[in-house]
Amino acid sequence: MRGRFRRTVGTVALLSAAAVALPAAPGYATPRPAAPPDIPVSELLTRLQKLYQQTEAATEAYNATEEDLKAQAERSKKLDGRLKDARADLAQGRADAGRLAREQYTGSGPGGLSPYVQFLLSKDPEQALDRGHLLKEAAGHQADTVTRLAGSAAEADKLATAAKKALEKKKSLAEKQKKQKATVESRLREVEAMLSSLSPEQLAELSRLERAGMADAQKAFLGSGKLGGPQAPSKGGQRAMAYALTQVGKPYVWGAEGPDSFDCSGLTSQAWAHAGKPIPRTSQEQWKQLPHVSLRKLRPGDLVIYFPGATHVAMYIGEGMVVQAPRPGADVKISPIAANPLLGAVRPDEDAASLKNYTPPEVPEEAKKGSDTGYSSPSAPKD
Repeated sequence: MRGRFRRTVGTVALLSAAAVALPAAPGYATPRPAAPPDIPVSELLTRLQKLYQQTEAATEAYNATEEDLKAQAERSKKLDGRLKDARADLAQGRADAGRLAREQYTGSGPGGLSPYVQFLLSKDPEQALDRGHLLKEAAGHQADTVTRLAGSAAEADKLATAAKKALEKKKSLAEKQKKQKATVESRLREVEAMLSSLSPEQLAELSRLERAGMADAQKAFLGSGKLGGPQAPSKGGQRAMAYALTQVGKPYVWGAEGPDSFDCSGLTSQAWAHAGKPIPRTSQEQWKQLPHVSLRKLRPGDLVIYFPGATHVAMYIGEGMVVQAPRPGADVKISPIAANPLLGAVRPDEDAASLKNYTPPEVPEEAKKGSDTGYSSPSAPKD
């Protein structure tokens, strides 16, 4: 079962004595570091942001491995089916070869006497010639049987080797996924431990600094002219955006892709899947595989990618805002586009035309409440 972290960063409620329960990893003790009073809250915020960024990177790595594991499981299933068929062909070939061998030994088959002898002993030469023709065909069939037997044996051997390698790969991916799961849970415990160590005053200052930093980043970005004017979405983009907006208020859960909870790329991939356009599962693969689009041409439905490692993703909805699953402890919400350091944007339906008649959706104010920032800051390590 995937880990779940349900605290809202930036609120005094985080100091609640009820700690978040996460299944303990074997041999792992939850750290409870005290926050020295002489450390500035700004430094605490930087530490927290780094932990969030590491958690997000680990989460997306887990998601990528899960997709690889699904693909490998499908490949193993297909190879097992082909191997089963090949073994059935081999068994049939062996049965045919055995029958031919018995006929040759007993002389009961059509190859009991050669065509030449049949001709000499026959009272009707024409009938003998006809029979000889049939015997020639029978000999050809025998040769085909032997050839098919050899081919079936080779194919079965080849498929058996491939199936064994596929199984080994599947086991390797499962082990890798297990380690990545432990890493995510470990990072979440570190976040929990740090938050639990803060005083109400530190939490309030942490929240203030977080909001101020986000507001400054948004103001600077909008003032830079990097974002173009209003754009209309494509038909698919409108459908994807509508799906994402209906998820507002649902919790972030790492590794989740709906319907009750989401992580960042789980939300965007499911939104576009519901629009009839399947896209890669992880933010890194979305950035790697989907067509890039200039921020000046950004239209609703496009995906905005964040951080140097492309470890976070949100969906643009227009007017400098995105809908996203921000981070553990937060809910799906509407956020300023510059709440996190921008890397770029991608468009799943590059060739689709924009709608001619489009009315932007109304966004309720409550959809904007809560923490906006994701997992890092410009100075965070590039994982």
